[in-house]
Amino acid sequence: MSVTPADGTRKAGFSSPVEVTVTDGTLASVKVTGNDGSTLAGSFNTSKTRWTSAGNPYSGTKYTVSATAEGAPARTTSFTTKSPSETFVGYFTPEADSTSGVGMPVSINFTHAVTDRAAVQKAVTVTAEPAVEVVGHWFSDTRLDFRPETYWAAGTKITLSLRLKDVEGADGVYGTQSKDVTFHIGREQISTVDLAAKEMTVRRNGTTYATYPVSGGDSDHTTWSGIMVISERFKQTRMESSTVGLGDEYDISDVPHAQRLTTSGTFVHGNYWASAAVFGHENTSHGCVGLHDAKGADDTSVAGYRFYDSSMLGDVLIVRNSGERTVEPDNGLNGWNLSWAEWKKGSAL
Repeated sequence: MSVTPADGTRKAGFSSPVEVTVTDGTLASVKVTGNDGSTLAGSFNTSKTRWTSAGNPYSGTKYTVSATAEGAPARTTSFTTKSPSETFVGYFTPEADSTSGVGMPVSINFTHAVTDRAAVQKAVTVTAEPAVEVVGHWFSDTRLDFRPETYWAAGTKITLSLRLKDVEGADGVYGTQSKDVTFHIGREQISTVDLAAKEMTVRRNGTTYATYPVSGGDSDHTTWSGIMVISERFKQTRMESSTVGLGDEYDISDVPHAQRLTTSGTFVHGNYWASAAVFGHENTSHGCVGLHDAKGADDTSVAGYRFYDSSMLGDVLIVRNSGERTVEPDNGLNGWNLSWAEWKKGSAL
């Protein structure tokens, strides 16, 4: 009887299956157990002279192999697989066990550039209940997003399965994660901002929920058009023009009810420093969508408070008639601006 990797091996490879073979006999049983309590399933060939594990052993794990040939005592061997010198993980959005709006994609950012996109994408699956086709799209060598053709149905349960452990994402760089994560989709809320009319219409589960007068970007700082998804929420936050390439035009320490729409700095937020007469009549902002609000973010009667209170991460906000081109789909969680055909072209599978 022979076992591969050989008994006592301390830095065995983890990219090949475990094999047990016999000559002048047949195998009766084989069990391979890791020091983490896991087992490697496998199967015999038709003559039962060889057993091969169905998967490869994990890295950095000690395995015990107990094998018995017909009419002979059991033989026990052990080996330890080496640990990879370089690894990567994927940080995912949304958070585990969270509830999001219908526009929330599953977005994964990897800590190392991926060169074998097919191998990595094959190790990541996103499934939905109720079932719908979900496809991955690579925005870069470090970002992989998943979405269905249209927004998720309200109440959907989403499961992200990461099977990245020991997947070689780049030469000599291996994944470390093997876990399942679930998310949930809440009610449907889709808001449409018409910057010609300076009005936002909020629809909840297909019915108009509220309308608010707004002020968008002025002619020198037009607001992105297209479909945008709320990716961050702040009751109050500081907004400083230098962080978005606008010099020292503004620095407001306590912007109320701010909800991020793009990575580049577009928000829908409350505004207490402009006259109430601006909203619904003039586009005066530096590119954000503003609603009338009160300093301190505690006045429940103003539009900024009410819209923020009705919103959640993953809600959809659509901007029309802004005078600006459609936002890039990777500028935030805004892949809905790609058609389904364009989205599928970004898959490695």
